[in-house]
Amino acid sequence: MKEISIVIPVFNSEDNLIELNRQIQEALKDISFEIILVNDCSKDKSWNVIKQLSLENDNITGINFRKNFGQDNALMAGFTHASGKYIAIMDDDLQHSPYDIIKLYDEITKGFDICYAHFFEKNQNLLKNFGSWLNGSLASVLLQKPRKIYMSPFKMVNKEIIQEILLYNGPFPYVDGLLLETTQQVTSIEIEHYKRFKGKSNYNFIRSISVFLKTLTGFSVIPLRLATYTGFTISLIGFLVALYYIVEYFRINETVEGWTSIILSVLITGGLLLMFMGLIGEYLGRMFLTLNKKPQYSIKEIIKK
Repeated sequence: MKEISIVIPVFNSEDNLIELNRQIQEALKDISFEIILVNDCSKDKSWNVIKQLSLENDNITGINFRKNFGQDNALMAGFTHASGKYIAIMDDDLQHSPYDIIKLYDEITKGFDICYAHFFEKNQNLLKNFGSWLNGSLASVLLQKPRKIYMSPFKMVNKEIIQEILLYNGPFPYVDGLLLETTQQVTSIEIEHYKRFKGKSNYNFIRSISVFLKTLTGFSVIPLRLATYTGFTISLIGFLVALYYIVEYFRINETVEGWTSIILSVLITGGLLLMFMGLIGEYLGRMFLTLNKKPQYSIKEIIKK
């Protein structure tokens, strides 16, 4: 058994991988470790670089997906091949420094199950900052995440916790959600966040929405209860408004005109109904795909020296 396994999802990062490997090998030269690179069907030559690194280093395993499944699915695949006592998770663009892995290791060995990196300054765009804030706030409500903990993609987890979350075999894993559902023995340390080594970020609005929906619908029925409460509130308001118009009709013996208010009420109510129908549809869709055994991932090739 290795002391540390480093699981890295890879997508379109051919220019970063050689330098990433060099820094990891140098940073962890005094400890037993392995690197697991999971290629999430990159469109560039990332897999060629991973194959080269896996054949040149006996502590690197390369995993190649048949199609793009997403970052969390790639992590789950990497976990199944990790043998380390502790599992480090990091991005492939060197915004997370390999030299900080030891800092996470030193902290988690104090008895914690998870140690997150907390970045005192983030070198990322405003959209990603907003998405991180939104998902963190949502996790605080739905997953009882401690508010002081930032759910960083750079973290280290005890292997026992990883084995627990691997029991989940559904098609929509959300690793941070699974971790926080499993343990509350969580801590964080301040670490510097660096600029991307080369290339452009793969983060976009669609990915932010995907993470948001995984958090919203994957770990709680609170959104469905919110839909119920909202529907009840709107119905009560409608009843009170109708009662007011009836009273006014008998009081002044005249129909109360209010076409503007009627149209606005219809639009607002209709919009809310469509939104909550979509939310319920999201739950049903996920249930349907889970029951029909949609695969969590599909591995085309594994390379190990």
